Amino acid sequence: MAYKKWIIADVDKEKASALSEQFNIDPFIALMLISRGIESSAEVANFLASSYDFSDPFLFYDMERAVSAIEEAVDYGEKITVFGDYDCDGVTSTVLLYTLLKDMGADVDYYIPSRLNEGYGMNKAAIDKINENGTKLIITVDNGISAIEEAEYIYSLGMRLVVTDHHQIGETLPKAEAVVNPHRTENEIEFRDYAGVGVAFKLACAVYGDTEDMLYQFADLVALGTISDVMPLVDENRAFVKAGIKLINSGSRIGIEALKKAAGAGDKKLTATDIAFTLCPRINATGRVDDAARAVELLICENEEDAAFKADQINIDNAHRQEIEQNIFDDVMLQIAENPDLAKNRVIVVCGKDYHMGVVGIVAAKVLEEYGKPTIILTEEDGLAMGSARSIDGFNIYEAISACSDMLDHFGGHPKAAGLGLPIADVDAFRMRINEYAVSAYPVMPVQSIQVDFKISPRFLNVELVDALSVLEPFGEANRNASFALMNLRVLSVTPMGNGKHIRLECEKKGKTFKISKFRCTVEDFPFAAGDFIDVVVKVSKNLYNGREYLSLQAADLKRHGNDDDRYFAEKEEYELFVLHKNNSENVLPSREDCSVVYKFLRQKKGWHYGFDELYFALNSVTYGKLKFALEAFSECNLIEYNEDDINICDVSAKVDLMNTPVIKKLKGRLNLE
Repeated sequence: MAYKKWIIADVDKEKASALSEQFNIDPFIALMLISRGIESSAEVANFLASSYDFSDPFLFYDMERAVSAIEEAVDYGEKITVFGDYDCDGVTSTVLLYTLLKDMGADVDYYIPSRLNEGYGMNKAAIDKINENGTKLIITVDNGISAIEEAEYIYSLGMRLVVTDHHQIGETLPKAEAVVNPHRTENEIEFRDYAGVGVAFKLACAVYGDTEDMLYQFADLVALGTISDVMPLVDENRAFVKAGIKLINSGSRIGIEALKKAAGAGDKKLTATDIAFTLCPRINATGRVDDAARAVELLICENEEDAAFKADQINIDNAHRQEIEQNIFDDVMLQIAENPDLAKNRVIVVCGKDYHMGVVGIVAAKVLEEYGKPTIILTEEDGLAMGSARSIDGFNIYEAISACSDMLDHFGGHPKAAGLGLPIADVDAFRMRINEYAVSAYPVMPVQSIQVDFKISPRFLNVELVDALSVLEPFGEANRNASFALMNLRVLSVTPMGNGKHIRLECEKKGKTFKISKFRCTVEDFPFAAGDFIDVVVKVSKNLYNGREYLSLQAADLKRHGNDDDRYFAEKEEYELFVLHKNNSENVLPSREDCSVVYKFLRQKKGWHYGFDELYFALNSVTYGKLKFALEAFSECNLIEYNEDDINICDVSAKVDLMNTPVIKKLKGRLNLE
């Protein structure tokens, strides 16, 4: 995984102490509120409140017109079609509005386009099918704001349209009876970061006339869609999710209860984090690899036996999605191994054959996590390279792709995620262009980071702290799970757990010993041993064993104590700009002495199997660029067998002249040092 920069919040302890006294809350909770920018008395009171005053849905512009159009269609017995989307937000939006209209006695059905065959949003072929079924009013959920041509086509066929959407608005609005969107400037609302299901819920409240009743019926659906779409869990979203979690854990919806059981969480009280990693991916998976309408059918199901069958099928879809995803990820990593220059670019662009379009976005996110760089994964399809992009905080991938728009067949998205298509023949040119943009627009590239609430002494970590943290839930976007930095811990032991797939560290500081779990890491892959000193970012929870509650610490990130992060990222940037021919720094040319230091260390360690970054920090004496090129020189002389993760020492009897290797001679020539 890419090395991350730790951003530890600078907390005003005096202000936190005052808040702790004013609201009678745990001092650590007050510190965390301050670290997250929740400082004023009003903000704290609102955040900690057990109830919430929701805004009037009619503060949305066009809401009254939307309600009138729906009521007219219901009163006249006209057929209504809810036009949804294939992701979890679109599915839950569809279920919510379909269920409400069904309960009102409306003649209603729903339509969800195929991700693979139709793509996102409305299309004329789908509109024709809906028209043939006798529909008079189409209501979009989680889409429609950009359907300008499709809206005109709907009216040309004699149908009407109501648009509800949460995506950004273009220069032109679609023709419709009403366009309900939180980003309209005419709205009188303060909070605007709703998911599509949040907008559908506000419409339901306006139609029904009572928010509390709607929460009781639909908060579970709103929570699922809001969490899945990674919307900020603040303001109304926070209230939606808090209410929704209660419903989900009460077993009130047969389909959700069946999905919990299929996911192996039937008896567990789920948190927002649990929901994000168990229920949401399964609902999304069906839209990725099959037909999202199956997820709708599950959520509207009223028979336990049918629900169990449907949930099992969706679970199979999710397993299939995971298999497809892993195969594509393995192929992408193989391409990068065979062409390391792909990962040296500021933006990684990889194109493959027969990649499943439904999962390339997930793969892009995994590659980003691996290399810490914006990533675009494309697949060849009918002469086009189609795919998805994911980015890190601080690098706007949508703007980067927009800068190459003249090369593209289509594109769209957000600062951290986007989709695009271009002729296959132009992929290499696109890769070059977007990286040229990245160099010019970002003189210093943003780096992947991890947010930490504050440093903490191990003596303050206990079950009582975990209990106190519960007032901050639900955790999610804009209200991340609590994380603490434990500094300068001495490792006492490293033992395997979970059939060797994970490890448990026993650590000590100032006489206090404790255990930390690190998942998805084996003993063999762990670069530290007893006696080493490390820093760890931990997340805390509690486990129940033999009737007693115990503190559980999980490592979110971990590094050697004393690492100089600023030096590392500066030298890495210097090296990558050199590789891209954007500087001619001599700080990347290894000397004989540098090579000797590196090689002696590798001989002493009998190779290295913990990745390049850890080697850099273990040496702590050779610059990033010098180490990169020294390893290339060793490889050219057959002193080592080398890839990013493993270095094996080779048996060499003859003397070698490292300064005459092709890579060193090329460096000297470029720097005019020969």
